Amino acid sequence: MRGVLFDGKVQVRDDIEVRDPRPNEVTVRIGAAGLCHSDLSVVNGTIPFPPPVVLGHEAAGVVEQVGDQVTTLEPGDHVVFSTLSNCGLCPACESGHPTMCAKSIGKLSKPFTVDGEKAFSFANVSAFVERTVVLERQAVKVPADVPLESAALVGCAVMTGVGAVLNRAKVSYGESVAVFGMGGIGLNVIQASVLAGATRVVAVDVLASKEGVARQFGATDFVDASSSDAVEAIKSIVPGGVDYAFECVGHPAVIRNAIDALGWGGNAVILGVPKADAEASFLVSGMYMDKGILGCRYGSARPRHDIP
Repeated sequence: MRGVLFDGKVQVRDDIEVRDPRPNEVTVRIGAAGLCHSDLSVVNGTIPFPPPVVLGHEAAGVVEQVGDQVTTLEPGDHVVFSTLSNCGLCPACESGHPTMCAKSIGKLSKPFTVDGEKAFSFANVSAFVERTVVLERQAVKVPADVPLESAALVGCAVMTGVGAVLNRAKVSYGESVAVFGMGGIGLNVIQASVLAGATRVVAVDVLASKEGVARQFGATDFVDASSSDAVEAIKSIVPGGVDYAFECVGHPAVIRNAIDALGWGGNAVILGVPKADAEASFLVSGMYMDKGILGCRYGSARPRHDIP
């Protein structure tokens, strides 16, 4: 079958094979897939990942085959993928924190074969291919009348951005938010902040052309960081600084800007993925007024609960 393979260079191959589903697994035919920056980060080396690997992870499709012990899905079901191949049994999973499952972090699998060589699955999904095999809990059933092109975005950009606001930061009515980076994650942070009741949502990007879509998703203000100091501009809009700043770029300098944009008691939430060895700095004396820095993996989500 056809798919996109990275083995040091990106190739479109027609000789990719995927194994049959094992117990608790399902085979899914991909109906739609988005290009997430994480896929590009594998190609450019920002995310270290062993080749050969079949790329893609932000997708939706239709179940074709189910393995033994699968109880919640059947052939024909429409599903959105979750990248969490959590075990479902550890204390983190049982307490409702599957993103903290130690058995899933860094987990690798090789369900594909290319020219006789085993190939890795990326993010335990691999969506740039005709069919893939995932754990039952990674395929979340959605209504069949939801277009797969729309559903595909839910498993990554929507889950990460919305989850960061509702699950991790827990933004409340009347609070203020700054969002750095108007990609898929940043835009979903904006719309989730509006849903949570934030009354000031400041979008920040180096491309002025992003203002229109940022406002379409609910931003009340826009800062062009290419022509002004982002922190000063934010504090001119929200005197004293914002309650929450979401960094959705993955750059140390932007992380610093997010921290510096906080008001007293504010929290910076780090969503962007910089290089694995990247370091960021902040002014320690600026943190004493109950400011905080929050890491956030995959929107601190419970996909089988949050997606439906």
